[in-house]
Amino acid sequence: MKANVGGIDRVLRIVIGLVLIGLTVTGTIGAWGWLGIVPLATGAIGWCPPYAIFGFNTCAMKKE
Repeated sequence: MKANVGGIDRVLRIVIGLVLIGLTVTGTIGAWGWLGIVPLATGAIGWCPPYAIFGFNTCAMKKE
């Protein structure tokens, strides 16, 4: 798997995932908040399946 999620995108995914999970644990929102695991995982791994399917890439280009 080639990384397709860049720096700012990764940070936002991790933060949003943690917020959703935190809100679920505190009882502020319902069980749907557990979906925060998805952005948390894609941010941590650096790879997003829908990005791969649709050809998106937010990673910076590496100079060779």
